[in-house]
Amino acid sequence: MTSERRGGGSRGGKPAREFDDQVLELVAERFQVLAEPMRLRILNQLRGGEMSVGALVDATGGRQANISRHLSALLAQGIVNRRKEGVFAYYRIEDPKIFDLCELVCDSLQARLTARQHALGGR
Repeated sequence: MTSERRGGGSRGGKPAREFDDQVLELVAERFQVLAEPMRLRILNQLRGGEMSVGALVDATGGRQANISRHLSALLAQGIVNRRKEGVFAYYRIEDPKIFDLCELVCDSLQARLTARQHALGGR
């Protein structure tokens, strides 16, 4: 295959964007950190505002050690931020664009599920 793309162009009329390997690695890391359902539950809880680790444990039903581990991964990716007040740590969303990404994926998957249910004679 030559350097031209098969199919004669890009989808939706937008020109194809080229990304270097370093950017692609960062994108993969971002998606990898979001590939854990508990992290998505945590983000959903933080959508309402800052919360302590204890409040996140109560809201998600997770164990404190597990919630803390997930928060560390989200913190390392710059998705959340933390402030300490005495012995308590409070987390908040640092990158609100994460919700745009989540909504885009959720909307797409919901449409796919609805179409599948309709095709099977469901609702």
